[in-house]
Amino acid sequence: MNLSRRTATKSLTALAAAACTLGFATIAQAADTIKVGILHSLSGTMAISETVLKDVALMTIDEINAKGGVMGKKLEPVVVDPASNWPLFAEKAKQLITQDKVSVVFGCWTSVSRKSVLPVFEETNSLLFYPVQYEGEELSKNVFYTGAAPNQQAIPAVEYLMSKDGGSAKRWVLLGTDYVYPRTTNKILRAFLKSKGVAEADIMEEYTPFGHADYQSIIAKIKKFASEGKKTAVVSTINGDSNVPFYKELGNQGLKATDVPVVAFSVGEEELRGVDTKPLVGHLAAWNYFMSIKSPANTAFVKQWSEYAKAKGIAGHKDKPLTNDPMEATYIGIHMWAQAVNKAKSTDTDKVIAAMAGQTFPAPGGFTSTMDKENHHLHKPVFIGEVKADGQFNVVWKTKGPVVADPWSDYIAENKGKKNVPEKK
Repeated sequence: MNLSRRTATKSLTALAAAACTLGFATIAQAADTIKVGILHSLSGTMAISETVLKDVALMTIDEINAKGGVMGKKLEPVVVDPASNWPLFAEKAKQLITQDKVSVVFGCWTSVSRKSVLPVFEETNSLLFYPVQYEGEELSKNVFYTGAAPNQQAIPAVEYLMSKDGGSAKRWVLLGTDYVYPRTTNKILRAFLKSKGVAEADIMEEYTPFGHADYQSIIAKIKKFASEGKKTAVVSTINGDSNVPFYKELGNQGLKATDVPVVAFSVGEEELRGVDTKPLVGHLAAWNYFMSIKSPANTAFVKQWSEYAKAKGIAGHKDKPLTNDPMEATYIGIHMWAQAVNKAKSTDTDKVIAAMAGQTFPAPGGFTSTMDKENHHLHKPVFIGEVKADGQFNVVWKTKGPVVADPWSDYIAENKGKKNVPEKK
């Protein structure tokens, strides 16, 4: 019996030694990298907006790796395509966290995709960096929101259109894609407009499904609504590739900015790429960054992206490189996460969350971006830009400095007393 045990022990030792020898390179390689997930739609209706966020994330990771990586280790991106399929976002997020063992995920665009993955990140105590403007009414320990809250985009845009400089609008069309972000944003805007004395009869609200392509009847309806005597403005929360037919039909029906200005919250330089922008001159977008902003940091950012896009042969961008707000928010978020990991000397979620509080980064938009010490949102400047004939934006209004995010809108009655601090679960 003892002889058998000794023989078995020797055999196991030999097998273990062989396994170590064969697997050493793989184990060492895994230990030398930190995996990070990229969760963006590369196909389907949202690919028009999200694909470039995958590309700018890869550029940022290359930049960080070229400077020595994070904690002396290279970042290893793991890219997945949830294909504009909201339940698939949750499946892909779970795959990234449990199978690929990523330390963080950068991704999502629509709020319905973010809502889909949120339980996954909370249940696994993992981190998501979300780079797009959203409707607020959410605050999670496991999410850092590097896009705008409503008070950093929607409310300032409507205030501008109500002002003399913005055309003194009195009637309002709230036009969006039919999902949580437009509906919740418009709920906030309705409450805001009513607080300013706007009558119910002076607010028109319309929704279209994702991928909607025929805007002929809706724009005819807007023209009729606008013809009833008061200055009218359109607030657009249309998302994805539906923006192309919407803006084309706007041009076809001659709805000019001088007659009925449209301000968009999800249309930037990238979405206007496939549109003849000459008939759209003067229409507006509200963001926290535009490619046309003049600052040394933005000059460097645009140059870096242009060189990267050309070197990688990125479709559309190798000939006409464009940057936009969610690209900037992605870039800032990845750099801040890297800084926080270096500060924490760990990729542990709770340690990184603690290290994220108060992180700063010189943003391409010309301001120093600061992560709020408590509410997981960036302090962001607000810019309103007019569409130019070349598809760029001329900034016509901006805040004096960064605005602190208010995730729970003051215009929603049930938010009274809510704290802007994530609950610990």
